[in-house]
Amino acid sequence: MYLVIAEKPSLARNIVAGIQSFASVKLSRRDGYFEGGSYIVTWAFGHLFSLCDVEDYAPSSTGRWSLENIPCFPSTFRFNLRKGADKKPDAGVIKQFETIKALCNRPDVDTIVNAGDSDREGEIIVRLCISHALTGKKRLTRLWMPDQTPETIQKAFAEMKDEAEYDNLANEGFARTYIDWLYGVNLTRYATLRSGSLLRVGRVIVPIVKAIYDRDMSIEHFVPEKYYAIASSAETKGEKIELSSKQKFNKDQIEAARALCAKYNGADTVVTSVKSKKETLAPGKLFSLSKLQNFLGKKYKMSMDDSLSTVQKLYEDGFVTYPRTNSEYLATAEQDKVKAILANVKKMNYPVEFKNKKTIFDDAKIESHSALTPTYKIPNPNHLTDREKQVYSAIFRRFVAVFCSEDCVAAKSEIKISNGFEDFTLKGSVILEPGWTKYDDFTQKDKILPKLVKGDRVEVNFVPVEKETSPPKHYTIETLNNYLKNPFREDKAAESENDDEEYRAIFEGLELGTEATRTGIIDNACKSNYIALKKDVYHLLPGGKYLIESLSRMQISMDKYKTSEMGRALKKVFRGEITVNESVAMAANEIREVFRPREAPPETDTDIGYFGEAVGTCPLCGGTVVRTKFGYGCSNFREKGCKFSVNQVICSRIISPANMRLLLTNGVTSKIQGFISKNGKSFDAMLALEDGRAVFRF
Repeated sequence: MYLVIAEKPSLARNIVAGIQSFASVKLSRRDGYFEGGSYIVTWAFGHLFSLCDVEDYAPSSTGRWSLENIPCFPSTFRFNLRKGADKKPDAGVIKQFETIKALCNRPDVDTIVNAGDSDREGEIIVRLCISHALTGKKRLTRLWMPDQTPETIQKAFAEMKDEAEYDNLANEGFARTYIDWLYGVNLTRYATLRSGSLLRVGRVIVPIVKAIYDRDMSIEHFVPEKYYAIASSAETKGEKIELSSKQKFNKDQIEAARALCAKYNGADTVVTSVKSKKETLAPGKLFSLSKLQNFLGKKYKMSMDDSLSTVQKLYEDGFVTYPRTNSEYLATAEQDKVKAILANVKKMNYPVEFKNKKTIFDDAKIESHSALTPTYKIPNPNHLTDREKQVYSAIFRRFVAVFCSEDCVAAKSEIKISNGFEDFTLKGSVILEPGWTKYDDFTQKDKILPKLVKGDRVEVNFVPVEKETSPPKHYTIETLNNYLKNPFREDKAAESENDDEEYRAIFEGLELGTEATRTGIIDNACKSNYIALKKDVYHLLPGGKYLIESLSRMQISMDKYKTSEMGRALKKVFRGEITVNESVAMAANEIREVFRPREAPPETDTDIGYFGEAVGTCPLCGGTVVRTKFGYGCSNFREKGCKFSVNQVICSRIISPANMRLLLTNGVTSKIQGFISKNGKSFDAMLALEDGRAVFRF
């Protein structure tokens, strides 16, 4: 008897439909499972288990978050059944797990099938259910499905492998789970206790918010500078010829710009070559999840969360392949499947044909899953929501464009003009045969060049043109996605002919987050009020600014370098080069550094202390001065209305608890280094108390 454990009820229903199709057996609904013939199909609700909390390893004496039980580094990570929002066991989860447990241990069940989603997260979701439920030994296998159509499910059952074949995938999944717990639990508590505000600190969420912080700060502090370009727009043969020089001049070099204009205007400017050729334009590549999200965000202003949930629904309905893929290529082993899909598409009067090209089929650029494509199962448009139509249409139309039998042909022209000092190139393109562009989005507009021939003299009138430097642009869905896929490469919104570098970065683990996790993390950053998405543009919120600047003051570095370093370690786990424990030890060592005491003399001390920390006696009322969210204040503020306070940051310089103690005890601090004046100059000074106020003393 086979016991199939699906990741969620919708997948279980599709598996049941598949079994009934190929096994010619009826599976009847029971309480929490289906059964019929030699098959039992049950399900989880996604994650039935979650990692235990810190208090399960080391209880706090106060029952609240405390420094006494962090950092916490469990020697063995433990899991509990998932709890509800009220922190109490979820009755539905308990009942379903008891069903799974009873089925796993039924004497007639000899084979247990892991039918989690085909990724590292789905792998460990079902493994956790089995490891907590099974009391004896049984054969464990894996059902790996790139889509949820009955034909694919039948094929997956026929090709099931022992679960051990996926151990490395599971190891990476567990390592990622443990490491993210270590960072999230330890540093969230630590940063919250120190700052006095809930700060959600995570291995990936922080560098994402930091990227948007850096970009928005660059825009906010950007000072535009004027410069001069030189350009000509004189007419030749009745047509205006636009020529722009590569030379640029600073705002105080106007005379040099005018001199160069005179030099260019006095020279003979002639056409040195005219070329024209027909060229076949290639369609875009098939979609990975992030490239699909880029497209939908740009065209429909659709958020990443909305696009993922929509494509996930299309996948669960059997209309598209597995969505959380980082590849834009298909596996060579899928060629027969693609031919079958194309035959179905052709019946709909689309001009498609099978193409065996390296730009489509490339095993070297597939880690676990191939590109997103439609399946042979075509939905009825009347049964789709407007958003589902948009997402499905994008995937379907790109598939048709890639396999279109009609080429897109363009006439490309190039005119080179020279004045003996500088060469100018004019480029134009005219679409002659639209081909695949009829079925996929294509924005190129015809650009017709002037009718010039080699040897023609070109009239010019170069003049200085005043321009202004532009600030960086805010991150969009597309540019942020491109950054996260490889944070060590400049923004590259346009598709590249050679994407070897991109895939090398993905497989090495350089990306921030993964296709499966990135959308959820960005959504959490939005829900935490760190960032906001307006149309398809991300903006930093005050909460995000406070998060990044607070972590900086605490000397907690969660930049792209450290996150990518851990990403590379996780890929090594996946490749079997290091163990789960070795990768976890790397993370633990990084976290220990955050908790390591840092002693510094008062002159250079930048420690922010801890929220609520007592630092001395109030000079106004004799109460206790404590560290508040933004500085130091008297604890008698509420009861007696004492208004004594000192900002924690004065002239861009942190006033440490040690310096505050000196101020309250001696009436003056030592000379503190590193204040910044309004005009940006650094200076050193002491702080002294005068009439209950902190003032500079030089």
